Amino acid sequence: MKKNALITGCAFGIGREIALELARDGYNIIATFNTSLDEIKILKSKVENIGVKFDYYKLDLRQEDEINSFCNEIKSRYTKLDLLINNAAKSLDNDFMLKTKEEFMEVLEVNLVAPFLLIQGLYKLLDGGVIINISSTDGINTYSRYNMDYSASKAGLINLTKSLSLEFDNIKVYAICPNWVNSGLVKKMNQDYLYEELKRIGQLRLIEPYEVAQKVIEIIESELPSGSIVVMEGKNDKY
Repeated sequence: MKKNALITGCAFGIGREIALELARDGYNIIATFNTSLDEIKILKSKVENIGVKFDYYKLDLRQEDEINSFCNEIKSRYTKLDLLINNAAKSLDNDFMLKTKEEFMEVLEVNLVAPFLLIQGLYKLLDGGVIINISSTDGINTYSRYNMDYSASKAGLINLTKSLSLEFDNIKVYAICPNWVNSGLVKKMNQDYLYEELKRIGQLRLIEPYEVAQKVIEIIESELPSGSIVVMEGKNDKY
């Protein structure tokens, strides 16, 4: 019997690669997206060609009512989730004096509050399963002056992971913390700024999205204690 994995933010980058890697490992995929319907349909075709099921849902993680409705829908359609990947994230980097409360709260809502609400709404389906939160080394030691809201949200996600490991006896909870990842957004950003940031934190190369996906599989198959925080620094030539 195939297992079920729910992944947020599947249209691009890390989420897409996680979905493909888990599909190859025999998981049915339940995906969320917000704005990129065309991309999620392309992913659906690729996943179903592998031979597993792919369901997708449009979900705005800033909206508590949408999250609650989504959780109710999942509970009505599925009796078991084996894996929940909180991958979707938001970044609104700018100068400290230009940041607004609305921007700060939007980043926290997507990156920290939404994972909490999804776990709270779905944990009964995850009995014996695994939760993996995609955090960042920015929540530990690579934060910058421009992304304090993002860094705060990722630090919060790390601590949420640790706290939930104490809450659940029957669900393992982990966080993966990569440095800069070679995503579409990173490719489009100012490359001079990117180079300076990599140099500042000592990252030798960008981490590829598929490497994060492979780390997910590695964690699932490991005996790591619940609450473990797995750091991916990009300081080696390869993993």
